[in-house]
Amino acid sequence: MPGVTVKLYSVLFKFLLKRRLETLIRSSLLYNNTVHPFGVTARPDDAVASVNPTFAAADGVATKDIHIDPQTSLSIRIFLPDTALATNLSKKSSFIDAENGAYRGYSPAIDRHIRNYRKLPVILQFHGGGFISGSCDAVANDLFCRRIAKLLDAIVIAVGYRLAPENRYPAAFEDGVKVLNWLGKQAHLADCVVGGDFRRLDIHRQQIVDGFGESMVEPWLAAHGDPSRCVLLGVSCGANIANYVAQKAVEAGKLLDPVRVVAQVLMYPFFIGSTPTRSEIRLANSYFYDKSMSILAWKLFLPEEEFDLDHPAANPLLPNRETPLKYIPPTLTVVAEHDWMRDRAIAYSEELRKVNVDAPVLDYKDTVHEFATLDMLLKTPQAQACAEDIAIWVKKYTSLRGHEFSY
Repeated sequence: MPGVTVKLYSVLFKFLLKRRLETLIRSSLLYNNTVHPFGVTARPDDAVASVNPTFAAADGVATKDIHIDPQTSLSIRIFLPDTALATNLSKKSSFIDAENGAYRGYSPAIDRHIRNYRKLPVILQFHGGGFISGSCDAVANDLFCRRIAKLLDAIVIAVGYRLAPENRYPAAFEDGVKVLNWLGKQAHLADCVVGGDFRRLDIHRQQIVDGFGESMVEPWLAAHGDPSRCVLLGVSCGANIANYVAQKAVEAGKLLDPVRVVAQVLMYPFFIGSTPTRSEIRLANSYFYDKSMSILAWKLFLPEEEFDLDHPAANPLLPNRETPLKYIPPTLTVVAEHDWMRDRAIAYSEELRKVNVDAPVLDYKDTVHEFATLDMLLKTPQAQACAEDIAIWVKKYTSLRGHEFSY
C-alpha cells in the first residue's frame, strides 16, 4: 500500500482538484472556441520551471521555449542533453554565447565539415492534467522530461497543448498533430539550406526561412534532431493524445517523411468507457484522480453535444476504428497498482498484441496514478525505475544499428 505521506498528499490533491473543477465548470459557459481560439496552455496558479538554454544545470540538459503557432497558444519546450555534443565546446566557440553560456546550435550548411555534434532521437512528450491543467513547463513535467532526455539520450519536445474548457476536443489532439507536422517542416527547412529560394545570408550567420519569411529553422533540431527516430510519450491524458497522434501518423504515411514514429509510450492512459471494468469498480475512489472527478474533467473536455464515455477520445476499445490496430506502432503501456484506469489500459495492450504489435505492459506495485511524474513522487525509487525501464524498451527502436537493446 502507498505510504502515509502519499495518502495525505492525495487528500490535499483531491481537494484542490475539486475546487479547480468547480471553478472551471462555473466559468465554462463563458468560453467558446469561435471567441477564444487562441486558448491557454497553463493555469496561473501552477508552478513553472524557468528556461535554461545552457548545459550548466546539474543534469547537463539545456532547455528553450518556442511558440510555434501564431494562431493559437500552442508552444513547446525543447530539452537537449549535453551528450548531443561529441566533444566539449569551449566558451570561445561561436556556438556558445560568451555572455551567458547559452547554446545557440548551428546551421548544418555552415558547419557541415564539423563533426562535434550527434544526431539524437526525438521524443514528443504530452503532459497530464486531465486536459484542464498542467503545462509543458510545469516544474514536475520539466524534471521528468530532463530525466527522460538523459536516460534515452534523446531530444525531448514537451508539447504545451491548449487546455479545456477554453478549447475543448479536438483542440488538444489537433495540437499534437500540429507539432508532429511542425517537426517535419523543420526537417525540410534544414534540408533547404543546400539550395533553393529559402536561403537568406547575412554577414554573421545563415538563416533559413519559408516563402513568407517566417518559421526560421530551429537550430537545435537542425543540428541534433533525427526525426526518423521519433517516439511519442504521453502521460495520463497526454497518453490519449499520443495514441491519437500515432493513428494520424499511420494515416499520413509517407506524407510525414522524413518523420517516422517508431514507437509510443502510454503512461497510465486516461481511458474510460460506459461499461466499467473491474478496476473502475474496485478502485473508483482511488488516490489523486478518482473516477467521479475524472468524469467531470471529461465533461469539461468534450463538447456538450458529444459527451459520451465511449467517445473515441476516451475509449480505445471501440469497434470500427478508423485506424486498424495492426498498423499502430510498438506501444509500451505503464500502469499503477492502485489506479482505477489500469484495466482498460491493459485491455488495450492485449488487443494490440493480438494483432502482433509489440505491446508490453509495465505494472508497478504499490503505486498510484502519475506515480512517475507527479511532483512529490518524482524522486521515489518506483519513479526512477519506471523511467529506466522506459529507456531500455524505447532504445530497441531508437538505437542505431548494431547498438540495439533487448528487453
